[in-house]
Amino acid sequence: MPLGLVAVGERTLVSRIRDIAEALKLEHTIFALPFAYLGLWVASGGDPTWSTVGWVTLAMVGARTTGMAVNRIIDLPIDRLNPRTRDWSVPAGRVRRPLLAVMAAAGAALFFLSAARLNPLCLKLAPWALALMLLYPSLKRFTWTCHFWLGLVLACAPIGGWIAVTGRWEPEALPLALGVLFWAAGFDILYALLDLDFDRAHNIYSIPQRFGIQPALFLSGFCHFLAAVSFGWFGWGTRAGLWFWLGLAGVAGMLLYEHRLVSPSRLNRINKAFFTVNGWISVTFFLFAFLDLKVPG
Repeated sequence: MPLGLVAVGERTLVSRIRDIAEALKLEHTIFALPFAYLGLWVASGGDPTWSTVGWVTLAMVGARTTGMAVNRIIDLPIDRLNPRTRDWSVPAGRVRRPLLAVMAAAGAALFFLSAARLNPLCLKLAPWALALMLLYPSLKRFTWTCHFWLGLVLACAPIGGWIAVTGRWEPEALPLALGVLFWAAGFDILYALLDLDFDRAHNIYSIPQRFGIQPALFLSGFCHFLAAVSFGWFGWGTRAGLWFWLGLAGVAGMLLYEHRLVSPSRLNRINKAFFTVNGWISVTFFLFAFLDLKVPG
């Protein structure tokens, strides 16, 4: 085969993979996965089995693949109209709905298999967790509380990681889940500011669309204050050590920085606040909690 055709074929394959990754927003995995690991690491006292880590990872991959694929299918009519999203791989037609449906089914199968391999309670809760994810994309058509539903979906990550280790519900995990809920709701409110004009024109519900820019910024900040308080409650309840509290101080500092980045006159900084800062928050919090369990106090 001529080298030119090989190169074209390679570029086509790479482009195809890139389009699928963009459709599934793989980079956003950094938001939830560290909190799933945080839940299982703390629940295990810092010494989870590699088998548990592996199956939790696969469960997260499966659940997120299903949730994002279904999200893209449900949001397709809106994404085709929205100037910000119309060039994404799905609304632009580079990734088709049948492929998304196959990925959603495969992701669900992987999720249930992983849950079954972990323990009976994980398997019993798996349909409910999946239902939360599948319902979320439709909520923006009915209620501005959709941001908190997204927070609830991401809050399943630390709860799932915890139960993967213990096989039972334990109240010590609740503050961590609440922290993730308020953290995710807060940054999703900021992200919704990007589509404020479009949402108003097409009757898409969000806190910015319902209350305006300044109240949305205040509510986002208040959610992040509640997130920091909840994370502190978690550290107190689990008798965390110095490294945990240093990590929480860093997280609080990054949350403050996130809200200094964004103002009514600087909405162009939302992408930096949404992805870069929040990606560092999840990773930093996990790493410092990990050190707290591994490094003698």
